[in-house]
Amino acid sequence: MIRTRFAPSPTGYLHIGGARTALFSWAFARKHGGTFVLRIEDTDLERSTPESVKAILDSMEWLKLGYDEGPFYQMQRMDRYNQVIQHLLDEGKAYHCYASIEELDKMREAQRAAGLKPRYDGRWRDSTATPPVDVKPVIRFKNPIDGEVIIDDLVKGTVIVQNTELDDLIIARADGTPTYNFCVVVDDWDMEINHVIRGDDHLNNTPRQINILKALGAPIPKYAHVPMILGHDGERLSKRHGAVSVMQYFEDGYLPEALLNYLARLGWSHGDEEIFSLSQLVEWFDLKDISKSPAKFNPEKLTWVNQQYIKATDNPRLVELTKPFMEVDCCNPAHGPDPEKVIGLLKDRVNTLKELADAAVYFYRVLEPHEDLKLQHLTAEVKPALSDFATKLESIEWKQEAINALLKETVGAHGLKFPKIAMPLRIMITGETQTPSIDAIIELLGREESLRRVQNHLQNYPV
Repeated sequence: MIRTRFAPSPTGYLHIGGARTALFSWAFARKHGGTFVLRIEDTDLERSTPESVKAILDSMEWLKLGYDEGPFYQMQRMDRYNQVIQHLLDEGKAYHCYASIEELDKMREAQRAAGLKPRYDGRWRDSTATPPVDVKPVIRFKNPIDGEVIIDDLVKGTVIVQNTELDDLIIARADGTPTYNFCVVVDDWDMEINHVIRGDDHLNNTPRQINILKALGAPIPKYAHVPMILGHDGERLSKRHGAVSVMQYFEDGYLPEALLNYLARLGWSHGDEEIFSLSQLVEWFDLKDISKSPAKFNPEKLTWVNQQYIKATDNPRLVELTKPFMEVDCCNPAHGPDPEKVIGLLKDRVNTLKELADAAVYFYRVLEPHEDLKLQHLTAEVKPALSDFATKLESIEWKQEAINALLKETVGAHGLKFPKIAMPLRIMITGETQTPSIDAIIELLGREESLRRVQNHLQNYPV
C-alpha cells in the first residue's frame, strides 16, 4: 500500500510551498488508495512554537486535506531515536566526535585556503586518541567512503551522488538532541513511508538519508522532489511576491477549493484544464506530470481562479461563508433583505468573500455618501425627477421590471437621460457609485427602506 507523509517544521506558518507539497502527497495517496500521514518535525527547539503547530493544523483542516494517521511529533519520539543511535554506535556505524568548534573552524579555513570544499575531515572517525574531558562530543554517522548513491527520483529522474562528496553527518548534537536528517530517517522507517514527496530543497539531504537507511537495513522509499515555487522575477517566493501564509488566504476571503485548484496547477498539469475539483485532481494525478522546472506564483491568477469558484458556488453556502466578514462590517444578514438574493446579485462582481461582504454592506446598514458625490450628482436639475420618482414608487407593483419602467417614465417626463437619475438614486440608496443596476437594488432593499433613504436625502438635499 502507498504511504506518503507531509512533515512540516513548526517554525512559522504554513505557506504556499508547504501547502502544495501536502496537496501532492495527499493526492498521490488518495489516487492509489493509500495512507497519508501528518508528522510535525519539531526538533528545532529554538524556533518551534505551539502557535506554529496550531497554524499548520488549522491550515490542513481549512484546506480539507484529511490525514489518515497523526499528527506525530518528533519530540515525543526521543527515546526511539536514542535507541537507534545506540544501535549504530554498537555496530560501529556511528562514533563520538570531540572536535571543538574552534578546531572545526580552523579546519574549514585551511580547506578554503587550499581551494577545497569545506567538510568534516573524519579526524575522530577511527581515532584511538584519549577523548578530551572538557568537550561534549557530537555523534556522527560513518558515511561510506567509496561507491555512490543512486536516486531514481520520480520527478527529476536519476540523480547520482558520489560518497566522497559526503562527509560524516552529525546525527546527535552535543546536548544529545538528534538532528533533523536522522529523525526523518527513523520516522520514515518506523511509519513505513514508501513514497517521499517533498520540495527539491531537500534533494541534498536525500543521499545522506539513504545511506543511513542502508546502514539500518531499512527499506528505501521512492523519492519525488518537486521544484520550488518562485516569484514572477524568478527569485525564491516571499511576501513581496504576494505569497502569504495559508490562513491569510482564509482571512482574505479565498475559498479553500480555489486555493487548492491553483496550487495543483503550480508545476502540475492535466492537459489544458484550469478549473477542476479535488476529486478530479485525485483521478488525474500522476507524479510524471509534475514539471521539472520551478513554477512561478501569480497572485492575479489565483484571484481569477477564486472568482470562478465564487461564481459557481451556490448562494446558501456563500451566505454562510460570508457571514463572518459581514459581521466585521457591522452587518447582520438577518436584518435586511434575503441574503441569498443579495449574494446572488453581487457574486459575479467580486473576487473574494471579503469583497462580497463589502459589496453587500449597503443592504444592511446605511452608507453616507461623500459630500463631493452629493454635490456632483444631487443637482437642482435632477431634484424634481427624484421627487416625482419617490412619490410614484410608493404605489407601483414591487417588481424589478415595474421599477425599471418607472425610472424610464420619469426620465422621459423630465427630459433627462437615464444616468441622470440612476446615479443620484444609487448614491442616495447605497452611498456608492459602483453597484449592480439600481432597479435590482431597490427591489431587493424593499419599498419601505428604499423610500426612507431617498426621502431622507430629498429632505437634506445639498442644493
